[in-house]
Amino acid sequence: MATQHHNALTRALAELPGPLPAFGVIHIAIPHTSRFTIVGNHLAQHAELSLVAIGIGVHIQSLPVGSLVGIKALAARFAEGEMRIAAALRELEAHGYLRRAHVRLANGRMATRTVFCNQPGALERAGRVVAPKVPPAVPEEAPAPSPAPEPAPVPEESRPPVRVPPRTAPKLPRRPLPQPRELTPELRRAASAILADLRSHAKELVLSEDDIEELIPGVAAWLEREVRPDAIRHALTAELPQPPKYPAKIVKHRLTVLLPPPLPGAEELAPAVRRPLVVPLQNCDGCDRAFRSREPGHCRGCRDLAAAA
Repeated sequence: MATQHHNALTRALAELPGPLPAFGVIHIAIPHTSRFTIVGNHLAQHAELSLVAIGIGVHIQSLPVGSLVGIKALAARFAEGEMRIAAALRELEAHGYLRRAHVRLANGRMATRTVFCNQPGALERAGRVVAPKVPPAVPEEAPAPSPAPEPAPVPEESRPPVRVPPRTAPKLPRRPLPQPRELTPELRRAASAILADLRSHAKELVLSEDDIEELIPGVAAWLEREVRPDAIRHALTAELPQPPKYPAKIVKHRLTVLLPPPLPGAEELAPAVRRPLVVPLQNCDGCDRAFRSREPGHCRGCRDLAAAA
């Protein structure tokens, strides 16, 4: 079998026109007749997208309309974890390939609608997008429907264009780095040691001295909340995007958004004590003696005299 493959490859290379390069990849292009997807080089060779984002973008573009492309659906399909897949989807969204919007279903529940654009640059230049056949909104993590056959391509001239609404929603301000109540010398030394030692556990997280000085309060806030150093180290090094372009920004983001709450005290953990119901004292409107009742009025003696009379 290996000999047959080698002979077929030798024959295919011999039929290529022109001299072959001395090094680098050599393409043997056999035209597809079924089950293929046209992908632009602007995505396949994107200079700013990670390889995971490019791969997920190509995979989404190859799926039929209605396929589930949420984080959990992709994590069940590929070996990458949910954090890496979520980061790749954010990359595609930042560069215009992916758009996600929350819509309300007929039953009142909220669902995520995902739209993938194969040419975001052309979309921005033209200010319009070809209207895709979008199925009714369903939650992203619902059971996958049976795939429908892909429709025949329709000439672009016959497709009705629709306007893309401008992005007018204001961006939320970034959350500040957590700060401890008091940055003691002991907290500073421990936080600095944890940050400097990150590269021993994740070679991508090489921080400069200025980065460590800036991030010390964030780690100190975690230590002040009695988080163990190994737990901090795991939160900062697990499931890193590949390659991480800005290690200091990744550490700052995780210190901010993953900050755990303070440990509850003994009073919060103690079981609730039921207090006995106390009926208030009232002064009798007849004899002015005190008696217990929820409402003012007459005491029992005055009520008995009135009943006897």
